[in-house]
Amino acid sequence: MKSLGYIGAFLGGAIAGAALGVLMAPEKGSDTREKITDAIDDFMRKHNIKLNRRDVGDLVDDIADATEE
Repeated sequence: MKSLGYIGAFLGGAIAGAALGVLMAPEKGSDTREKITDAIDDFMRKHNIKLNRRDVGDLVDDIADATEE
C-alpha cells in the first residue's frame, strides 16, 4: 500500500511541475490557457472522457488558480 502512496505523490508532483512549467512559459496567458485546454481536450478524447468545452475551461482555470498560490 505504501508504494501506491509513492506513485500517487510522484504523479501529483509531475502534473504540478508540468502545469507550472507551462504556466511560467514566456507567452501570453490566454495563449497558454488555450494550449492547456487543447491538451486536456486531447487527453479526454483519447481516454473517452466526456466533458463539454466550458467544463474543461473551468478545469484549466482551477489549475491556473492553484498554481498561482
